[in-house]
Amino acid sequence: MKAVVCRSPGDLVLEDRGAPGAPPSGWALVAVSHVGICGTDYHIFEGKHPFLAYPRIMGHEVSGTVIEAGEGVDLAIGEAVIVNPYLACGKCIACRQGKPNCCVRIEVLGVHRDGAMCEKILVPAQNLYPANGLSLADAAAVEFLAIGAHAVRRSRADPGARTLVIGAGPIGLGTALFARIAGLDVSLLDMSRERLDFAASELGFATLDGSRAAAADLVREATGGDGFDVVFDATGNTRSVQSAFAHVAHGGTLVLVSVVKDDIAFSDPEFHKREMTLVGSRNALRADFDHVAASIRNGAVPLAKLVTHRTTLGETPRDLARWAHEKSGLIKAVIEVGA
Repeated sequence: MKAVVCRSPGDLVLEDRGAPGAPPSGWALVAVSHVGICGTDYHIFEGKHPFLAYPRIMGHEVSGTVIEAGEGVDLAIGEAVIVNPYLACGKCIACRQGKPNCCVRIEVLGVHRDGAMCEKILVPAQNLYPANGLSLADAAAVEFLAIGAHAVRRSRADPGARTLVIGAGPIGLGTALFARIAGLDVSLLDMSRERLDFAASELGFATLDGSRAAAADLVREATGGDGFDVVFDATGNTRSVQSAFAHVAHGGTLVLVSVVKDDIAFSDPEFHKREMTLVGSRNALRADFDHVAASIRNGAVPLAKLVTHRTTLGETPRDLARWAHEKSGLIKAVIEVGA
């Protein structure tokens, strides 16, 4: 089968790989239809991912069709599915508590093991969710949006809460969309005028332009000095995460959606006097996937505006390498594998 392989940082090629064998008990063989390109994929290509062994087939935002099922799998041949790429052990403390998204021994497709930038992939049946009427193109967007939906659910924010999402990339935009769906009053903060213009004109969000003034001043101006009830940081930037503590109102919540490699330092007196809640949000759960799929079906998510670039499996080595540094106009790119 054809597969896009990152052999080493900066070296992305289309290779012929042996097709996966018959699925074992509890697994299914899926013909890949569409794969979203994530920031993680760009980081792998650029050699910036801290825990990755090359060569690697990337790709974890996936839709496809079941073409063979192992013993005990309750999925029909030909069924369109959404792939949950977080493979959990089912036995650790997190899994026992119903939190496979933060499994101690988690393996993410396209990161810890080969992913879906290829024609066929074996996946545990428990990680395959029926698309239930979603097009396969739309189904491939469910995973990246589920990250934001999970973060919003983790915040436990009440409708009407003044909310700031820092970072207007795909994850930040997804977080903002699902915060709005939850009834929160959402503003977006970013340094990119282009992304803020998109968020305002295409998605209807209030924006704070971090290139115009210091973020602290913008937050003070927007909230009358109170700060935001809920702040989500989706930047992956250490300085942004550390400064986000100061944007939270007294009694408010800070949700860390993105992850950074560095230690995070903050003022304990400032944290305590606010009686802040600090929340980590990692990956997503089945409930988040279901919520996203339902929101796409009912028209609450403008996917046609979010997916700005498309390519094919054969053209991916060229296009992904180009999009890693040509970001203008790029929100979400999708590979059409079996379209």
